[in-house]
Amino acid sequence: MRQVVLDTETTGFDPASGDRVLEVAAIELFNFIPTGGTFHRVVDPERDVPEEATRVHGFTAEMLRGKPRFAAIAGDLLAFLGDAEIIAHNAPFDFKFLDAELFRAKRPTLNPARMVDSLALARIAFPGAQNSLDALCRRYNIDLSQRTTHNALLDVKLLAEVYLELKGGRQPGLVLGTAPVVQTILREAGAPRTPRPMTTTPDQEAAFEAFLAKVKDPLWKKLEP
Repeated sequence: MRQVVLDTETTGFDPASGDRVLEVAAIELFNFIPTGGTFHRVVDPERDVPEEATRVHGFTAEMLRGKPRFAAIAGDLLAFLGDAEIIAHNAPFDFKFLDAELFRAKRPTLNPARMVDSLALARIAFPGAQNSLDALCRRYNIDLSQRTTHNALLDVKLLAEVYLELKGGRQPGLVLGTAPVVQTILREAGAPRTPRPMTTTPDQEAAFEAFLAKVKDPLWKKLEP
């Protein structure tokens, strides 16, 4: 099963009011394991970047000037997404912005059936708790030391770890052939084995015969010649 973990950074909260995407990042999972496949683009939003948005992600309009526009990277993004499920934290937000950009670029928008909202999953797992990406990373002991701003590429890597935990977690100590229990079994399988014959005492044999005598019409009596 192929899935893609995705995050966007934007100039604001609402594409209907003119806010635009300025960064897109995604990583590929196959059967819940990161493959190393990565998509990352920084784009010119073709507008100013409000100061409050810069405080969140660190990008300014000057930093983005000269970067490709979203329309130029839309084809590569759609090719990377393919037909995979798309996992995002507060996924309706990312889908809303990407659909607006794809529509503007005259590209097909995303099927909402592909959406997997990790925030919704977290709210089911931890009702009433803080379920931001930072809070979930702390809950699962995932290293946040590099997250000084909301960089999309770092965020998708953290989100992939959080998502795998929400889906049941990973147990690295149980890798076949490397776990201590498995190593012991393999080592003993190749070692010389000492026979351990089972013996019974006369009292045990008498007790067993007495037990068998209580069985009504035993099948083994019918098989005797």
